[in-house]
Amino acid sequence: MSEQKNYIDANREKMLNELFELLRIPSISADPAYKGDVLKTADAVKKSLLDAGCDKAEICETQGYPVVYGEKIIDPKLPTVLVYGHYDVQPADPLDLWTNDPWDPVIKKTELHPEGAIYARGACDDKGQMFMHVKALEVMTQTGTLPCNVKYMIEGEEEVGSDSLEDFLRANREKFSADVILISDTGILSNENPSITVGLRGLSYVEVEVTGPNRDLHSGLYGGAVANPINILCQMIASMHDENNHITIPGFYKDVEELSAEERAEMAKAPFDLDDYKKALDLSDVHGEKGFSTMERNSIRPTLDVNGIWGGYTGEGAKTVIPSKAYAKISMRLVPHQDSDKITQLFADHFKKIAPDSVKVEVRPHHGGTPYVSPTDTDAYQAASEAMEETFGKKPVPVRTGGSIPIVAMFEEVLGLKSILFGFGLDSDAIHSPNEHFGVFNYFKGIETIPLFYRNYAKMKSE
Repeated sequence: MSEQKNYIDANREKMLNELFELLRIPSISADPAYKGDVLKTADAVKKSLLDAGCDKAEICETQGYPVVYGEKIIDPKLPTVLVYGHYDVQPADPLDLWTNDPWDPVIKKTELHPEGAIYARGACDDKGQMFMHVKALEVMTQTGTLPCNVKYMIEGEEEVGSDSLEDFLRANREKFSADVILISDTGILSNENPSITVGLRGLSYVEVEVTGPNRDLHSGLYGGAVANPINILCQMIASMHDENNHITIPGFYKDVEELSAEERAEMAKAPFDLDDYKKALDLSDVHGEKGFSTMERNSIRPTLDVNGIWGGYTGEGAKTVIPSKAYAKISMRLVPHQDSDKITQLFADHFKKIAPDSVKVEVRPHHGGTPYVSPTDTDAYQAASEAMEETFGKKPVPVRTGGSIPIVAMFEEVLGLKSILFGFGLDSDAIHSPNEHFGVFNYFKGIETIPLFYRNYAKMKSE
């Protein structure tokens, strides 16, 4: 709608500045030292919802960080869209790899982003994408074009597993009753090739500890006579993939959904340039499970990756020790029909079984999540597809992605609602990494497209 587009064009600077204010608050949910900043961010999100046009907004306490709730109910008889997002962010470490202060957003022009990209922690994941929905509401209320009811559920624990959210939702089902959930915590293939995510992998995340002697030992006096936990841990981890990069945990693939040749051929139609992929990551070659393409490896196949490993002396200079302990954090991405709790148990059983008697091992489960596949034959999906086609000039491709949003499956179980994964980020946005960024083009394209989803969805539900 030209009226909506005119409003966006007239308020671009304001919409950028307001996002910048939100990005300046280090809402790191993983670090208790930032508790005050996380709570400050919740207050800022509440205010932004009221300023955008919500009739009601509140801070809802949970067992952890609060959920920010907002609503604009124009007619109870009309359909209701529930928007989910999160205001917490990942830690910014390592700080020395950032080219700017992660808490002081700046816009930099690049070859991929000629209009510029916003560089800051949370720029894409998920403050920038969540804030698109807040600004989209402002656009609709200011132009008198909101066609249905809208509710907002913005949480503060997504980056640490959303541990408090399920109990909170079960206790507040009526408050969050709606017809569909709209989520922008995913991305598109490229700015030239829009897409809608219809599949997410699940997650099993564990921390392992390997203990050898009861204290650090002199490597000259004891080397060769006692087990070195770091050596043992590395050997154990290496044994978890075979020569074909197939995961060796017994029973790991038992429930994996195997797609048909026809389904894989349909997936292969999505635009993908392997040379560009390698160039963007500065790789000589790709790596992964034999028999599958790169796009398949990072979407429809399960994985096991070490996210961090440490132990012993890592300071300046030399300290010749055999460490007492070694640690690793390991994540497994899961595909439909794999159960997070079951996979965690299979991992723990296998890890303990392959450990030699010379060490003791402990496996500590962290958070997990269920895989999710969304149908493409619903009114909500068609409304999203047509909205994106109108603003991008090209029909979006339905894709499965490698990431995990564990709460999506939980929403369906607890609230009985399907989710539309309506993200506008790019794979190159460096989320969770130094120099996270979000294209200015993408930010405003989201603000422009989201109101069209509401228009289309309300129209389809009334027919």
